[in-house]
Amino acid sequence: MKDKYRNGFLLFGVIAIVIMLCTFDMDYTDIWHSLRRAGAWFPAVLLLWLFVYLLNTASWYLIIHDEGHCKGLGFWRVFKLSVSGFALNYMTPCGLMGGEPYRIMELTPYIGASKATSSVILYVMMHIFSHFWFWLFSILLFIVIYPVKLQIGILLALITLFCLLAIYFFVRGYRTGMALKACTLLTHIPGIRKWARQFVTEKESSLRQIDEQIAMLHRQHRRTFYSSLLLEFLARLLSSLEIYFILRAFSAGVSIADSVLILAFSSLFSNMIFFSPMQLGAREGGLALAVEGLNLSGALGVYTGLITRVRELFWVAVGIILIRLGNRK
Repeated sequence: MKDKYRNGFLLFGVIAIVIMLCTFDMDYTDIWHSLRRAGAWFPAVLLLWLFVYLLNTASWYLIIHDEGHCKGLGFWRVFKLSVSGFALNYMTPCGLMGGEPYRIMELTPYIGASKATSSVILYVMMHIFSHFWFWLFSILLFIVIYPVKLQIGILLALITLFCLLAIYFFVRGYRTGMALKACTLLTHIPGIRKWARQFVTEKESSLRQIDEQIAMLHRQHRRTFYSSLLLEFLARLLSSLEIYFILRAFSAGVSIADSVLILAFSSLFSNMIFFSPMQLGAREGGLALAVEGLNLSGALGVYTGLITRVRELFWVAVGIILIRLGNRK
């Protein structure tokens, strides 16, 4: 990638961080008080996410190297691109609009535009795909450890149906590819219809090649496919320890299973409101509702959301710094 493009991503990241710091919806003295109260648990949370990102990177690394080792793309270079990509996504409304172009542009000199695009699309699909499996697992976990009343049972049934339907469409997408279909859908949207038709006409062969590579991973490289999915699922489970650490810091008696449930249902709620950068407000509201659902104080959900937000800002800053570090000519 040319330096001017990297500088553009870097500038965007710095401006976004400044805006988020200036629009933080809590007083900084309250933030400092919460961090002091968390004590040694807060550094543990920051370190925990290093291992979460390592699992994410391993999942993407398998996809990139599914047809053999790509020269110059070692694990730590992929880790750098992974963390920077997540940082850009955190700051972008709707997500998946800043980090993915950055990853594709950085990968293209190593593996070509087609392979770079397909590997990024595949990883994004895998990242989202694992969410639905995590939610299904959490529903089963809830049924095992808690009594299910009628209203809760109906809600869980609806969520289960939604997850199964989403998994069905993802499996179909893996079998036939999604790039050409997604671009074809854009041709029906007013405002970008003309541009989308021209794009599909000019890039149809490239889009078909990308779809073939997506389908190939599911059809011919099943070991890579399921290993990548397992790593993403494990990353979800590991990230639930963040909630466990924070609630333990505030002397809340919760189990690791409770932390998994809180993460699952709060992430489900916040992903329904996906259009805000860093899911501002949605994350805290989802955590408060999930914590109250387990008969804990709603204030604990707010504190958890606050410390989670500070952790995100820390790793966003790390990701933005990594954009300029370790680049090769």
